Amino acid sequence: MIETIAKQIPIIGDYRDIVQINKGFSSDEKYLIHFDNHKLLLRLFDLAELESKKIEYTILGRMQDYNVTCSRPISIGELENRGYMITTYLEGKDAEEEIGNYSDLEQFNIGMRAGEELRKMHQYAAPTHVSSWYSRKVEKHKRYIDAYIECGVKVKNDQKIMDFIDQNIHLMKQRPNLFQHDDFHVGNIIVNNREFSGVIDFNRYDWGDPIHEFLKIGIFSREISVPFSNGQIKGYFKNVEPDEYFWRMYSLYLAMCVFSTVVWTLKTIPDDMNNMLEKVYMFLEDHDYFSKLKPKWYI
Repeated sequence: MIETIAKQIPIIGDYRDIVQINKGFSSDEKYLIHFDNHKLLLRLFDLAELESKKIEYTILGRMQDYNVTCSRPISIGELENRGYMITTYLEGKDAEEEIGNYSDLEQFNIGMRAGEELRKMHQYAAPTHVSSWYSRKVEKHKRYIDAYIECGVKVKNDQKIMDFIDQNIHLMKQRPNLFQHDDFHVGNIIVNNREFSGVIDFNRYDWGDPIHEFLKIGIFSREISVPFSNGQIKGYFKNVEPDEYFWRMYSLYLAMCVFSTVVWTLKTIPDDMNNMLEKVYMFLEDHDYFSKLKPKWYI
């Protein structure tokens, strides 16, 4: 089937080999297309997603304008019953699987590069038709809280966490509306020869507060590599210490994430609830249930 599809797309018709990639939560079918002297990445998706994929394709193009180290868009279109997108392929391996084999300094330096790349992305302002970050985030949070209260799963000290959110949520009113990768963590970083190679998976992009990007450190990256996590923050802020305001916003978004994580997991991967709750309790302990703004792992 995939060979037949490939031959319908002229730009990859002379491929040498095709290998399916089975990784990640995306519903896209992903294939690595081998040629004699280079590789391309092919994504196949439902035609109903074509318009949103075109936006993602345009975003990848804009990332080139900001010199972000990521895949370059090559072609997008539709076949008889599905859409396709072709991009360049970042050579290397998933940092989540590899970085534990590296020295602390190598991990830190990869994090530094990741933070520098994230800062480049945040030069891209949201289109004017996108409503304010505050209005969208507050509305979504209220829905998650209502769903959490009804769901039957309870997190320890949940009222204390809700109170912390209520005391700080007004701080979002003045936050900028910028491009968000929205899934920026060590699992979406590619490494090669023990160095940073690029950022992948822009399909969950959003618009809003750039500080919101950092919550994935507390949920995912910090568990895999503390040196990487420290490096990402240092690289983003160009080795200037982030102030209390940053840590307060960071903590606010992590606190809100407690309830969205429970609701999302129940809806999407209910069998993984215990694992996700372990991640939630990990970052709650990092902050002593938000008695502390700066996490214990930050150096």
